[in-house]
Amino acid sequence: MSSFHKVSVTTAEANDSVARVSLDNEAQHNTLDLRTIQELDDAFMAADRDAEIDAIVLGTTGDVFCSGADLGDLTEMAFEEGTRWMSQYFETIDVLRDTGKPTVAAIEGICAAGGNELAMGCDLIVAGESARFGQPEVGVGSTAAGGGVQLLPLLVGEKRAREMLLLGEMYPASQMQEWGLVNRVVDDGSARDEAVSLANDIVSTKSPQAYRAIKTIMKTWTNIGMVNQEMARDMTAAVWDSEEFRDRAEAFVDREDQTPRSFTGSQPVDGE
Repeated sequence: MSSFHKVSVTTAEANDSVARVSLDNEAQHNTLDLRTIQELDDAFMAADRDAEIDAIVLGTTGDVFCSGADLGDLTEMAFEEGTRWMSQYFETIDVLRDTGKPTVAAIEGICAAGGNELAMGCDLIVAGESARFGQPEVGVGSTAAGGGVQLLPLLVGEKRAREMLLLGEMYPASQMQEWGLVNRVVDDGSARDEAVSLANDIVSTKSPQAYRAIKTIMKTWTNIGMVNQEMARDMTAAVWDSEEFRDRAEAFVDREDQTPRSFTGSQPVDGE
C-alpha cells in the first residue's frame, strides 16, 4: 500500500475485519484533488484485495466529510488534464461499486458535490443528524457529472434530482433519508461507529456469495446511469477548461458575487 497523506486507513481490533478509510485533510475541508483521489483508489483497491478485510467504511477523521473537488486545482487544468482527473475519479468510485465486500459511507458535516458522489458509490449511507448533502456544482459552473447527474435520479427520483442538481442547494440528513439517499440518521459524531457496526452485522450474519450476487445484479440499474462515462468525462473537462467556469470558481473561492450570464436556447435563430 502506498504512503498516505490526505487519507488515513485503519483496520481494527480482534474480531473486526472492517477497513476504515477516512478523508484526512480537514484543513482544506477534505476537498478532492488528484492526489486524494489516487490515495482513495489505493486504499479501496488494497481493502478489496486483502483477504483479512471483509468490509469498507468510508468516512472522515474530522467534522466535515467532503466539500467536493478542489476548485483551485480544477481551474488550472487544460482539457486533457481534466479528462485524466475525471478518469481517475470514475475508476475510484467504480472500486466501491464493483467490490463484493460491503461498503458503507459514514457522513458527518458537509457532504457536497464530489463528496456526495463518493457516498453514492457505497452500498449504504449512515449520516449524523446535522450532516448536509447536495450537488451545488451548478452555482460554481461545474457539471456534477462524476455521478451526481447519473445516480441521483435513480436514488431519489427524477424531479427531486432535478431540484438538487439545478438549484444546487444543500439538504439536511433527515430530508435525504426521506428522499431515499440516506439509509440511517444517527446522533452527530456517531456515524462511523454506526457504519462499522452495520458493516460488522452484515459480515457476521449475511452470506458473502448472496451479498455479492445481489449487489452485482442491482448494479445493472446504476450502470444505466453510468453508461456514458466518456461523454461525461469529456463534457466536464471542456467545462472546466472554460472562461465561464474559471470566473465563477474564482468568485466562489473569493466569496464574491457571481456575474450573471445569459442562458441560451438550443434552436437556430431566425436568419441564421
